[in-house]
Amino acid sequence: MSAAAEERTGAVVEQLRERIRQLQAAPRGYLATLRTGVAEVDALLPSGGFPLGQALELCGEMASGRTSLALRAVAAAHQERRLCAWVDGPKELYPPAAAAMGVDLSRLLIVRPKVPAQLAWTAVQLARSGAFACVVLDLSQGLAAGGTGKAPGVRLSLAEGKKLADAAFRGGSLLLLLSSPSAPADGVTRLRTESEGAERLSVEVVRSRQGGLGTRAVLPWQALYPALGTEEAAALRLAEELPTGEEDSMPEFYRGRSWERRNGVCGIQGQRPGRDAAMPSFRSRLGGSPPSS
Repeated sequence: MSAAAEERTGAVVEQLRERIRQLQAAPRGYLATLRTGVAEVDALLPSGGFPLGQALELCGEMASGRTSLALRAVAAAHQERRLCAWVDGPKELYPPAAAAMGVDLSRLLIVRPKVPAQLAWTAVQLARSGAFACVVLDLSQGLAAGGTGKAPGVRLSLAEGKKLADAAFRGGSLLLLLSSPSAPADGVTRLRTESEGAERLSVEVVRSRQGGLGTRAVLPWQALYPALGTEEAAALRLAEELPTGEEDSMPEFYRGRSWERRNGVCGIQGQRPGRDAAMPSFRSRLGGSPPSS
């Protein structure tokens, strides 16, 4: 790395540190639990919500509600003027959808490590720092190489799970792990989220050191999105976690993937979005009518 690049990197790091110091200096009260605001979910744990200083796993398939619950916890921390961090393994967190859930994007640090091996290490450093009330580590599925199909989730070793739990305890942060059933985490409290059709979802405690094992709550999807209408809530859920095979139901504000731009009509052989022409819609790339020139 050149001297100029190192200087720019150092300047950015120092700006982040100064911003964190300013936000942490704001008056705030004692906070021991982050409540999602969904009474059925908060009642599953003895603490009445997601306790700080612990690691908690939300395990479920795509579009099962795990991301929505994590965003509710982050929004709760932001209501208390706290900072949060999101380690985005699949690189699919959509900021507008997060903002619609009440997340303050100015208080959310999104980190996207280049390789899966850096995910746990990054979360450990963030949680151990004590600067963040909630750190979300997304280990769920992402796009496979080449953009075809879905890659399996990242499975942590028992040693990594212990490091994460220790970092959460030392830093006083809530560490939320988002995982898939094919790659669950070990050694932490686990809540399993499942979709029960278009109307309901269920959340069950399948591993806990605090008791309540087997406790299950069934609630309507609308409970996660109280400020939105039914149709808006359905579109937002699809934007957060789009399951395989439902691409046709994609909302208009869906964020396109880089591989789509390379392989689609706006790639190397097409026009440059924002310069020569507007980016065509996702539906036109799936075989619909092409945009007018």
